[in-house]
Amino acid sequence: MEFEILLTNFIYAIFGVIITLIFMVIGFKLFDKMTPFNTSKQLEENNIAVGIVVGSIFIGLGIAVGLVIGMGLN
Repeated sequence: MEFEILLTNFIYAIFGVIITLIFMVIGFKLFDKMTPFNTSKQLEENNIAVGIVVGSIFIGLGIAVGLVIGMGLN
C-alpha cells in the first residue's frame, strides 16, 4: 500500500518537473521575442547582464510554476 503512494507521488513529481521545464522554455522564447536583441547570441558572447536576467527568469518561473503544480497535485 505504501509503495503505491510512493510511486504515485513520484509520478506526480516527474509530471510537475516536465511541465515546469516546458513553461521555462516558453518563458525564455517569449523573453527572446520581447527584447530587441538576440538573447541566444548575447549568451554565446558571454554577456553577463543577459545571463543574470535569463537566470532570474528561470528561477522565478521555476518557483512560481513549481509551487502551483505542487499545490495542485497534492
